[in-house]
Amino acid sequence: MKRAAIPRVVCLAALGALSLFTVGANAAAKSSEHPGTTPGEMRYKGAPVPMQESVDVLTPGAPVLTEAEFAKAKQIYFERCAGCHGVLRKGATGKPLTPDVTLGKGTDYLKVFIDYGSPAGMPNWGTSGELSADEVVLMAKYLQNEPPIPPEFGMEEMKATWKVLVPPEKRPKKKENKYNIENIFSVTLRDAGEVALIDGDTKKIINIVKTGYAVHISRFSTSGRYLFVIGRDAKINMIDLWMKKPDNVAEIKIGLEARSVETSKYPGYEDKFAIAGSYWPPQYVIMDGATLEPKKIVSTRGYTVDTQEYHPEPRVAAIVASHEHPEFIVNVKETGKVLMVNYEDIENLKVTTIGAARFLHDGGWDSTHRYFLTAANKSNKVAVIDSKEDTLAALVDVNEIPHPGRGANLNDPKYGPVWVTSALGNENVTEIGTDPINHPKYAWKVVRTLKGQGGGSLFVKTNPKSNNLWVDTPLNPDTKISQSVAVFDVKHLDKGYEVLPIADWAGIKGEGPKRVVQPEYNMAGDEVWFSVWSGKEEESAIVIVDDKTRKLKAVIKDKRLVTPTGKFNVYNTMHDIY
Repeated sequence: MKRAAIPRVVCLAALGALSLFTVGANAAAKSSEHPGTTPGEMRYKGAPVPMQESVDVLTPGAPVLTEAEFAKAKQIYFERCAGCHGVLRKGATGKPLTPDVTLGKGTDYLKVFIDYGSPAGMPNWGTSGELSADEVVLMAKYLQNEPPIPPEFGMEEMKATWKVLVPPEKRPKKKENKYNIENIFSVTLRDAGEVALIDGDTKKIINIVKTGYAVHISRFSTSGRYLFVIGRDAKINMIDLWMKKPDNVAEIKIGLEARSVETSKYPGYEDKFAIAGSYWPPQYVIMDGATLEPKKIVSTRGYTVDTQEYHPEPRVAAIVASHEHPEFIVNVKETGKVLMVNYEDIENLKVTTIGAARFLHDGGWDSTHRYFLTAANKSNKVAVIDSKEDTLAALVDVNEIPHPGRGANLNDPKYGPVWVTSALGNENVTEIGTDPINHPKYAWKVVRTLKGQGGGSLFVKTNPKSNNLWVDTPLNPDTKISQSVAVFDVKHLDKGYEVLPIADWAGIKGEGPKRVVQPEYNMAGDEVWFSVWSGKEEESAIVIVDDKTRKLKAVIKDKRLVTPTGKFNVYNTMHDIY
């Protein structure tokens, strides 16, 4: 089959979705990669994104598109669809959308599917008003053509973006500020391409730091001095918290779209290395922990754990640092493999590959920090990795797209230590036993399933000093649910949950989704912080609740708090407390 290639350079205004081929700062990012996404999620605007030359392909037999139509359709796909269906449209959370599938369906079928969505989680792009009737037709035609071919991003491209803004020898020799660093929060300002550093003691903003677009996570060095953040545009920023006014000291772009960054924690290697993984190209890179200089790039392309078929786009999802060995634990999404990457000698890199289940996403440690529990979301399983033995301890069946974030650890009054995940697809809050020594008959089994407010949950949270388990539901289509949070009493889980109207407590004026997302504890474990997340042009806020009384304690409002989402407390993140 001959293909007509149309090289072009495009500049687009992204609406908060996946953007590829990006070079430079602040690329757009997708608003959500999750099914069940409500129309409100898709309304967030980003900055114009310069795009590299890419090869776009028109397929014989497919509907003919002009160059301008192809460019527009490609823009819409990367903004709305790529997170679920993949850059190459091979499928992941969503179904495959390659021409061997779509050509047989035809334009009329695809129009209806795009217009109305599906019960399985495909958003109703047309009837929601997110796409016009003409855009629905355009996308139905576009999907019958071959996917655009993205460029690679290797060492040369990385080093071209690498900047050491303040060399290590010119950084402070001791802390130059009076902040209680361990109680600082790094708050993602999603659509502003920034993070807000907020003093957890005074509730005041310390600094607004320019970063990549739509920071996905914040991680802290073992010493607690350095903050590493990574945007969806694969830009990493390294922030020195010892500075009089904490700010960037180094940055690099490690790909075109990414999710995860982590630093070495094993004794003797503290702060020595950083690692980041990208969605495109599918690879991870090990960097110098003081400067972000890229040292080693490793591709994750390979074969799936189940059907043993080659996959060209196995994206790197969660990365955590082992406490048992000098290793990084790397989730490879599409192939379902967990990589134990030993960083003792990165020139002679040793990697142990553990077969788990496809579509690995987020996860976190059990309370002992030996077992890493990670959601294989589309497979509806939680994989348990024994980081001491570097083996798969178990695959636990759960329901309807688990999405734990880092999960939550608590002591169930009946089953002992458990790890908790919520779900995107239903109201289930699932407890998995994690104590094979003292509670062996419950270990690696679902021991209790709580019923939360509904589907669309992203994060659960508790704290060793708390008797509460908090469950958000920001992606639920019912605004009463998405604007509130459920809280369970850990000692009386069978009594159900209390609903707290967090968005109402924020006192936000005007319109906006006001979704309540990601509970996070302060260092003392007596406050829970929530983001009340509205659009870029709308007011948002941080709401702080007293954990013991469940009463409103404080509200942080500031015009600089643009689309706040994830929050990461230094102490809890450093010590993997959740």
